[in-house]
Amino acid sequence: MGRILMQYISTKKDSIIASSIDSDINDFKVTATKLLYNATMLGGVGSSTSFLKGLASFAAIYLLILDRTNWRTNMLTSLLVPYIFFSLPGSIFHFFRGEIGKWIASIAVVLRLFFPRHFPDWLELPGSMILLLVVAPDFFAINMRNNWVGLAIDLAVGCYLLQEHIRASGGFRNSFTQKHGISNTLGILLLLVYPTWALVIS
Repeated sequence: MGRILMQYISTKKDSIIASSIDSDINDFKVTATKLLYNATMLGGVGSSTSFLKGLASFAAIYLLILDRTNWRTNMLTSLLVPYIFFSLPGSIFHFFRGEIGKWIASIAVVLRLFFPRHFPDWLELPGSMILLLVVAPDFFAINMRNNWVGLAIDLAVGCYLLQEHIRASGGFRNSFTQKHGISNTLGILLLLVYPTWALVIS
């Protein structure tokens, strides 16, 4: 009797979790649609492109954080560093490219060189990203960021990460049904939205 009750509770629990995930996905779709529509109506195409650029950068940073926590994946997340470099909104990019970024990069390099035991592994990619922002030549930082080349690099990175994630999950359907797979899948799909949109309207 106890085993049957436990199986019933387990089945009910799984169906509740599945319905909760479906409800969250539907809410996310409705909210994202309304937000994109309002951004487009408020400021036109340029405003929606800026919004998508910020959203893509946020998604890339979110994926970096997920990978550095206990939700580790087999993705090559170091590719998110150039993605963030090319998709970071201009104001944030120039903020970190200035004196603040130079200070952060200097401290990171000193810590890594002279105190490697006090430099945690999870700071490797953020430190590399700040260092890239600071030392990148103007050709990359200005010309390629505001060009179709940067968009093509972002699109290639997004497609590669999506393909690798689907392969690691065991198929497209599994990438949405696994326990931690849905957050990674949605984050990677958000990576594809900005470069696709920007390439279409340019």
